[in-house]
Amino acid sequence: MARAKVARSASKKPFCDMSLTYTTVMLQLERKLRAALAGTSEDPPRPVTSIELPMRLDKVIAPLVFKRLRPASVLVPVMRRKDGLRVLLTLRSETMPSHRGQISFPGGRRQDSDASAAAAAKREAEEETGIPPEAVEVIGYLDDYPTISKYMVTPVVGLVEDVPEVKPCAREVAQIFEVPLPFLLEPNNYERRILSRDGFNVPFFELNYQSWRIWGATAGMLRNLSQRVASHEG
Repeated sequence: MARAKVARSASKKPFCDMSLTYTTVMLQLERKLRAALAGTSEDPPRPVTSIELPMRLDKVIAPLVFKRLRPASVLVPVMRRKDGLRVLLTLRSETMPSHRGQISFPGGRRQDSDASAAAAAKREAEEETGIPPEAVEVIGYLDDYPTISKYMVTPVVGLVEDVPEVKPCAREVAQIFEVPLPFLLEPNNYERRILSRDGFNVPFFELNYQSWRIWGATAGMLRNLSQRVASHEG
């Protein structure tokens, strides 16, 4: 059964029944975010972030590799805080079998019991950070992102009520922190880097906020969000 796309005209008003009092600037930013993601859907065919290999090898390799990738989802949690919209990120535990000590969104592999990519993202977010699924309003999707860990990740963007507390799952998450959304939407905050792997120079993006180094797939997804908002404004 096909899933409905995010509505192009926001019939649902921003949450205004909370104790949180939005300023005009915060409301404008939320509306801008909704507008940039309007019409996106998790239904196939899904847009995929370009991996940009040298000599345009991605055009040859991608169709072969993508078929073997396992589906996964992450939640891009845009938190409604009293000081503005902020994106929640996690620092993965050093005991994790992969990507240990790296910064990521809450998320993981899609299970057979998950009705959709959004359902998987919200389930994982609750397990990893304690964000209740009912507090998340899905407002759109970013481009799928292929990872070197052999997953095709669907980023689900959700506005989250001002939940009083988030609790990291000790087994998976070492720490939780938040970054102001305007900082993440600024294109000049992203730097292009090169990673040498298996004989290839693979480009990736990185941004730094305070003491946090955000890079790889997470930075790539955030840059995709930045590009979407910028292109909508243009």
